Amino acid sequence: MDLDRTEVAPAEGAEGAGGAGGVGAAKGSRGARGSAAVRLGLLAVPVAFFAVFFAYPVAAIVARGLDADGSWRFGRVWDVLAQSDIRHVLWFTLWQALASTALTLLVALPAAYVFARFEFPGKQVLRAVVTVPFVLPTVVVGTAFLALVGRGGLLDELWGVRLDTTVWAILLAHVFFNYAVVVRTVGGLWAQLDPRQEEAARMLGASRLRAWRTVTLPALGPAVAAAALMVFLFTFTSFGVVQILGGPTFSTLEVEIYRQTSELFDLPTAAVLTIVQFAAVGAILAVHAWTVRRRESALRLVDAAGTVRRPRGAGQWALLAGVLATIAVLLVLPLAVLVQRSFGGSDFAYYRALTSDEGNVFLVPPIDAIGNSLEYAVVATVIAVFVGGLAAAALTRRDAGRLVRGFDALLMLPLGVSAVTVGFGFLIALDEPPLDLRTSWILVPLAQALVGVPFVVRTMLPVLRAVDQRLREAAAVLGASPWRVWREVDLPLVRRALLVAAGFAFAVSLGEFGATVFIARPDNPTLPVAVARLLGRAGELNYGQAMALSTILMVVCAVALLVLERLRTDRTGEF
Repeated sequence: MDLDRTEVAPAEGAEGAGGAGGVGAAKGSRGARGSAAVRLGLLAVPVAFFAVFFAYPVAAIVARGLDADGSWRFGRVWDVLAQSDIRHVLWFTLWQALASTALTLLVALPAAYVFARFEFPGKQVLRAVVTVPFVLPTVVVGTAFLALVGRGGLLDELWGVRLDTTVWAILLAHVFFNYAVVVRTVGGLWAQLDPRQEEAARMLGASRLRAWRTVTLPALGPAVAAAALMVFLFTFTSFGVVQILGGPTFSTLEVEIYRQTSELFDLPTAAVLTIVQFAAVGAILAVHAWTVRRRESALRLVDAAGTVRRPRGAGQWALLAGVLATIAVLLVLPLAVLVQRSFGGSDFAYYRALTSDEGNVFLVPPIDAIGNSLEYAVVATVIAVFVGGLAAAALTRRDAGRLVRGFDALLMLPLGVSAVTVGFGFLIALDEPPLDLRTSWILVPLAQALVGVPFVVRTMLPVLRAVDQRLREAAAVLGASPWRVWREVDLPLVRRALLVAAGFAFAVSLGEFGATVFIARPDNPTLPVAVARLLGRAGELNYGQAMALSTILMVVCAVALLVLERLRTDRTGEF
């Protein structure tokens, strides 16, 4: 035996032990190098995809605006920022995002508590209803509020009140759109906090308010901050809502970039505004990443099923009733009015008009936009799942290097960088072989996939990280290749998460508007582009067709969301 040989000849045994240790170290070193090689291989496609279809178009349009006769003119930055109208746009973008975020927190935090702590009939259905606005295209949200508070809308008919040219319409639409972000991000954590900690503080003499302020609020702080930052990001880069409800009076950075690019053809100003927005979004995402790391700190979490109960006392029932009333008025009413307005014509006149190409702004009947959108969204979903799945697999290990973690943060940039800039950048940059894609139908799915990839990564990454690494190692020891390990170990465990990721990618691709408005051809319009073009034309028939198309788009997105709710692998309420 080796042990006997070691006792008789210590030197030889030591040499053998050293040799075994050397072999083990060599194997470990080869394993580490192999793991790094696999990770880099997985990252190759996502890096190339983002480099070619995101970084290159954005850099091209910025360069076109700041590069003159072969020399960079950075002085244009100060020239543009010195303009009073541009400073007004910057100020409005900032303060409306802050106001929208504060208003969303004020309205949605009570609902987060209700969904986290109360059990009541129809709770799961209501959670899905709350989430529907988040997956709706911005043009649908804008159209719904136009039907409610715009000219000839419900409030105008009943009381002569119009809000479509005021900032209140924009703020309310932003709350409508981002309500679910707070409810599900904060409520998901709140449901898992042990209520006995707050009860212990009250037994020690603390009032209900003090116990909540000193025990629960610090634990919820990172989740509230993360939700607030995401709401701020979405409202800071708002385009479709402000474009439809703001009119010529109000303009955010995103809307101003669109105006400078498509209407004034002032690329230097658009380039400067793109740089400003890029810097702001980068700062927001950096702070958001910090809050997420804080949220991952140790907390005493329990099963969410054990923290819910039926409301007790008049106060809790009143709170539940107030939240239900808020959901009915703020979330359900605008969509109900949208549907009602779409049936405003006699004998489904607005829906029947969708099949005609007479007097339309497109070369095809508006109804064709439905088929176009579905085809584009399916292709975009395939691309997003493929690219995002590879990225999530590469980012699975928590010991990834700083460069890999940095790429994880960069994956979120398409959600905040001007989609208008990306779309116009496609036309400018992808115009020469081998990437002359300006007349190709694939441009639209590529732009939509850029927005879908972050949702795929954020959905799949937590599930992949939850897979026991020892299962992968055991399969590798038995001789399985990395591809077979993924197919036999990871895929069965993450199949549901993969379907959820595909559903989110499909929904956001279906509603993408900022980039698509530039690159969708008149003979192949998407639903959001068709709605925006119809709203931009005078006439009751055009308005009614916009309502009808928005209703169809809303139904498709709502069905996709309900399917996602059935597929969700957890019930904590988090995204």
